Amino acid sequence: MDSAHAPNPVEVNWARPRGPLTSIGNWHDLEQRQRNFGKALLHTSEPMPRGLMAHGQPAATARFNVYRNNVFVGLVEALKDAYPVVARLVGGDFFAAMARVHAVLEPPKTPVMSEYGAGFPDFIGGFESVATLPYLRDVASIERAWVEAYHAVEAAPMDLQRLAGIGPEQLSQLRFTLHPSLRVVRSRFPAFSIWRMNTEGDTPSAVDIESGAEDTLILRPQAEVEARLLPRGAAIFIEGLASGGTVAEAVELAIGVEGRFDLTTALVGLMETQALVDFSIARDDPLPDDADRLETTR
Repeated sequence: MDSAHAPNPVEVNWARPRGPLTSIGNWHDLEQRQRNFGKALLHTSEPMPRGLMAHGQPAATARFNVYRNNVFVGLVEALKDAYPVVARLVGGDFFAAMARVHAVLEPPKTPVMSEYGAGFPDFIGGFESVATLPYLRDVASIERAWVEAYHAVEAAPMDLQRLAGIGPEQLSQLRFTLHPSLRVVRSRFPAFSIWRMNTEGDTPSAVDIESGAEDTLILRPQAEVEARLLPRGAAIFIEGLASGGTVAEAVELAIGVEGRFDLTTALVGLMETQALVDFSIARDDPLPDDADRLETTR
């Protein structure tokens, strides 16, 4: 379109509040206008806010509706970027409709768009139209964990040689600090298999949703985010460590849920994925002679 004939954008022509801006009343008036504007953007039943001007009221309304639609499109695309597997599973049109409902119920709380959609898995869990896909919430949780791991702070993996001086009697009293990007998603469905088969580059195939529970480990020890299927009981063990428990306490939690939990497999897995960044020894346990070297400040 010729720029000379392009429509002008909606103009905001709110009158300057009378009196100094430090006036509490004036600030409250501005805040109320901003709340009304935001509410009108996300609720199509709301009229255009007062104070918006263009060349005639019909033109102003039409342009505001265009702007409102662009906001929805942006929010839908942000969710689609964060949840590509969910979008693939339900289809683009259905995902867009679901994302619009979510945008109305849970609009962005901060300008940081990577934080938008944190509640989408819980929203899916309560969205009646996808009740026939009971695994969808857990698949979405894996995708959310991926986003969080990608944006998590950096941390250097622990030098495993530091564990060489730990005797078997101290192992149970170790407290591990886990990598800040580490996330665990527990599911009673084969959520990891469903997610993996629907990621870009993989060929989807049939998955029996009654085939059993799958727990997923997500973390970014280096530049790339990694996701792995956890052995039985390992998710509960990791959650026990993450809450500050000793190895013995975390093992007790894991065995209480999964009697076949194997500590060696779980610890080797954490070492292989570079999920451990530090450790200390519980104070009520006798420390080895080189405790000053082994124990670190938490």
